[in-house]
Amino acid sequence: MFDKRFYYLLKIQYLGFRYHGWQKQPDVLTVERMVERTLSYVLERKNFKLLASGRTDAKVSANVAYVELFLKDAPLPEEGFFELFNANLPQDIRCLEITEVDKAFNVMDAPKGKEYIYLFSHGAKNHPFAAPYMVNINAKLDIALMKEAARLFEGTHDFRTYAYKANPETKTISTLEVSEIITNKLYTASFFPDESYMFRVCGKGFKRHQIRLMMGALFDLGQGKIDINFIKETLVPGNSIKLEHIAQPSGLMLHNVQL
Repeated sequence: MFDKRFYYLLKIQYLGFRYHGWQKQPDVLTVERMVERTLSYVLERKNFKLLASGRTDAKVSANVAYVELFLKDAPLPEEGFFELFNANLPQDIRCLEITEVDKAFNVMDAPKGKEYIYLFSHGAKNHPFAAPYMVNINAKLDIALMKEAARLFEGTHDFRTYAYKANPETKTISTLEVSEIITNKLYTASFFPDESYMFRVCGKGFKRHQIRLMMGALFDLGQGKIDINFIKETLVPGNSIKLEHIAQPSGLMLHNVQL
């Protein structure tokens, strides 16, 4: 006799600063582990599994992320589950919405686009409370030049240079609809610096560490360690230039996922 199965889509958000990424790993705290523990406690059973639309690295946050819940034997309770689930999740994880989906739904294929932002400032050191959200470069950055270079990533390019440890079979040609550096007016706090910026990128998918490698190159450009021609060279088809600077993860956030 076949088990009865139920399928749900969880829309969640989390602050990633104290977690070793989304994916469950032995002996470290991850977002998936905490969501799984909370579900087990609230449901009082473990006959389920989770599958995320994508993984985030250690200390990377998500304003919007989607997780599919595969549940056996019985559906989620009709009354009170959403509130009880949120009440028992850690303070740095919140469920925004739960919707039932059918067997044909595939959370890995569903996203039509993803928007990431990377928050940063430069000059005087930030208040320590800003550390989970924003990276500070303790030097003067040429923001105008960085803005110019960020636009070079827009369009269809071979991003092999920005694909961490890509093998020869890795597909590295992809399209970015948006790549820009703008003043940060989206996220504010009393302890944020008076002026901060965000590197905003939109595309269907990204390789491991791709945005952090792009940000690292832009930081190096802003400090005069490389020139804009170097950025152009990294995007020449077939080029695979080893980049040493992977920007810190805490400034990176999955801001939105378009389904």
